[in-house]
Parts: sequence; C-alpha cells; structure tokens
Amino acid sequence: MITPEQIDFYHQQGYLLVEGLLPKDEAASYRQEVHDIAERLSRKINIDATWGAARTMVAEAERTQILHCHNIQYYSAAFGRLLLDDRFTSVAAALIGNENVKLHHNKMFIKPPEKGSPFPLHQDYPFFPYKNGTMMAAIFHFDDAPLEKGCVRVVPGSHLKGPLPHIAEGGHHLPWEEYPLEMSVPCPAKAGDVLFFSYTLVHGSGVNVSNEARTTWLVQYYEAGDQVADAQEAERGNGVMLRGIDPNPDRDF
Repeated sequence: MITPEQIDFYHQQGYLLVEGLLPKDEAASYRQEVHDIAERLSRKINIDATWGAARTMVAEAERTQILHCHNIQYYSAAFGRLLLDDRFTSVAAALIGNENVKLHHNKMFIKPPEKGSPFPLHQDYPFFPYKNGTMMAAIFHFDDAPLEKGCVRVVPGSHLKGPLPHIAEGGHHLPWEEYPLEMSVPCPAKAGDVLFFSYTLVHGSGVNVSNEARTTWLVQYYEAGDQVADAQEAERGNGVMLRGIDPNPDRDF
C-alpha cells in the first residue's frame, strides 16, 4: 500500500497522509454509520467531548462542540471489520516496522457545522505512555476535511523531540505561548484518506466554520511487544490483535 519513500517521510516528519485508502462510496457508508451511532447514543447520554482548553480558544459567544464516542466497534460491526482490514493494518505494520500490531482504542469524532470544536496543540503521549514509544494513530476521513472544516494540523518533525511537558488542565495540551495553533501545518484531506502519525507528533485542529460536519474515526495502536510505561486504567478493547500475533502473551482472557 505504501512505498519506501513514504515510510522514510513518516520517520522524518512523524506523519503520513495516505490518499484514497478507502473508496469514496465506502467512506460515505462509514460516515452514515458514525452519524447513526451518534444519533442513537445522544438519546441516552451526553456525547459532547469538547476539551475545556478548547473552549478558551474561541470567544464565549462562539461556544463550540464535538461529538465523540470510544470503541465504536461495540456499536456497529462495520468498524470491527475495518479494524482488521488489510488495507489499514498493512500500512500500520509498515510504519511501525513490525507485523504484530495491537489495538489500544478507537473513537469517532463529529465536528458539527459552523461550531465544530478545535483541539489545541498537543501530543497523545501523556494520555497513554508506552515504554518503547511505538504508539501510533490513524485518522480515517469519512468526508472531505478542508481547512475551513477544522482539519488536522501538525508540526512536522516534532516527534523527534520525544515527550514534551504538557498542561493537564482542560485536557493535556502544550503551553499556548510556545505552541500556538498558527505554528502548525494544515493537513487537508479527502473522504477516504487516512492520516497516520506518531503519538509524540505535535498536532491539533481548528474550528469547523463550514456548513458541513467533519466526520472522522481515530484508531490508536502499538507494536504488540510494547508495554505501558506507568499504571493506567485499561481501555476497553486494549490488547486486541489487529495484525500478526502476540509475541509475549501474559494475560488469561
């Protein structure tokens, strides 16, 4: 699915946009699944997951919102199948450099039209540090994500700095004065594109000011031999093999 040049780019820059990993019609079907899940869940629970820190990025009169749910394979079998899809896992394995890939968790995001919440610049590392630092993310785009929709933004090469000190209040984020959103590079994407990146890459996103929702699905995964760096609550689904085998089985399921 990807070339040696793309793998080199990932290791140098910390991210890689794989265009057209899914056909547009297939991406559209997953988009509908995500919105159906959101509609069903919102009848029973609050699925607004806007960071407190994100609310300070916009004026009080422009309060934003993001709809979100973890591990949606428990709500729709379509995503259980996509987690194991060779189109995805082959790229994941190539970028990790190992055929054995484990799931950490996944989550859907819907940025509503005209008020979709931003994310301040941050690394994913503080949320779930691992000893060998193999954790990666893949963001599936189920509809187009141009700049005006609040597309993902990255700081190329920032993963090479390793873990950075974060501010924990309002969601882990980097200091505003050192890491303003404007210093990052937008990564606009089309429906069917998948953005892969290291969990030490500095990234964030802007506000969706368009008249359409931005619909994405984020999958976090790691090399199966890696281990957590400190005590943390086990995420539901963590440890499921997405590709290959578990080289060091130590749990009795």
